[in-house]
Amino acid sequence: MAAPSYDASLARLLAHEGGYTNHPSDPGGPTNFGITIADYRKYVKTDATANDVKTMTVAQAKAIYRARYWNALRCDDLPAGVDYAVFDYGVNSGVGRSSKVLRRLLKLPDRAHTVSDAVIAAARRTDAATLVVAICDERLRFLKSLRTWPVFGKGWGRRVADVRAAALTMATSATAPPPPVITARHEQPAARGLFHAFASLLIAMFRRT
Repeated sequence: MAAPSYDASLARLLAHEGGYTNHPSDPGGPTNFGITIADYRKYVKTDATANDVKTMTVAQAKAIYRARYWNALRCDDLPAGVDYAVFDYGVNSGVGRSSKVLRRLLKLPDRAHTVSDAVIAAARRTDAATLVVAICDERLRFLKSLRTWPVFGKGWGRRVADVRAAALTMATSATAPPPPVITARHEQPAARGLFHAFASLLIAMFRRT
């Protein structure tokens, strides 16, 4: 999809992720804008501390999301709506899991976790709204299986519901037929002139006969 799809998807994601947290029940540990300390160490600073994560800028978070999640999942090539559902799933539960689930739902081998050309082609052949629903259903089932569901389940469930609704809107808007073309008023006299010219020609032909 085009850049505007990324901008809208990222804005929604950041709204869900919020700012800095370090919940004792969250295995991700210190997290800011949804970026865990493990990811920050992996992509930005190998010896990062909790304070480094806490003082992370939005620009740094956006750069990580673009390169390590959106681009890694080839969301620019996925249908509208599907791109957002896959992206948000990847951020929440890992790029590997998100891509494997996408492959599985498209009836492709899920031993690999890359979004290949075959995955893109299969996604484009599949109804986007149906695929969005399937992704979100599977995501919710997975989250409910986690031992931390009793702690975070209410927020997770709300997030998946929000993603589903927004992604479906994206998918249906992208596939909606274009609005009908309305003839402008200033074009009507020309149309009438053409009609009268044709009528005059017919009359002349009948007179000759």
